[in-house]
Amino acid sequence: MTPGFGLVVRFTLRDAAAAVGFDELVSQTLEEIRRHEAGTVVYINHRVPDEPRLRIFYELYESRAAFDAHERQPHVRHFLAEREKYVDKVEVTFLELADGKL
Repeated sequence: MTPGFGLVVRFTLRDAAAAVGFDELVSQTLEEIRRHEAGTVVYINHRVPDEPRLRIFYELYESRAAFDAHERQPHVRHFLAEREKYVDKVEVTFLELADGKL
């Protein structure tokens, strides 16, 4: 299956304590994504070496409809509300498939 929709999200966290809380929130959310979201092909949280306040998500979905379904999930709605305690800045880049290998 070729993913049809993707995005990269860059989170700048408030401080080291916020990073711990954010990572815990992400881990809890990922458990539910794995369990309930067949249309979510890739959902990865990256740390950045030498930038402890930075997290980068890489997300791929079967389609835009699968992404929209992801956004409506209770665990995602909870994540979106709770992340505000930890995050200073969010930058989202939507991706369009040009070419690749899976």
